[in-house]
Amino acid sequence: MIVTTTHSIEGKKIHAYLGLVTGEAIMGANLFKDLFAGIRDLVGGRSAAYERELHRARQVALKELEERAAALGADSVVGVDIDYEVLGQTNGMLMVSVSGTAVKTG
Repeated sequence: MIVTTTHSIEGKKIHAYLGLVTGEAIMGANLFKDLFAGIRDLVGGRSAAYERELHRARQVALKELEERAAALGADSVVGVDIDYEVLGQTNGMLMVSVSGTAVKTG
């Protein structure tokens, strides 16, 4: 399945717009990751633990988007938007939400 942020796909014509599709993932960061991320932040390094969680959350959300598009009979999703939010009382959760338009191309 082609998933793109653009509103068209080069070399393909959109024959049918099948509807809006979304995918969401909310991931909690555990205490040890938080502790080590804080230490890395103090020394100016990158937080590999958070980067891995962010990547995993994005992959889960995109997979869900593709599954929902396929259930509508789509072969592509165009106009994809990816949003990130930090949630929870102590900002201990990461939410990735993706949305786009499921289409049938030819």
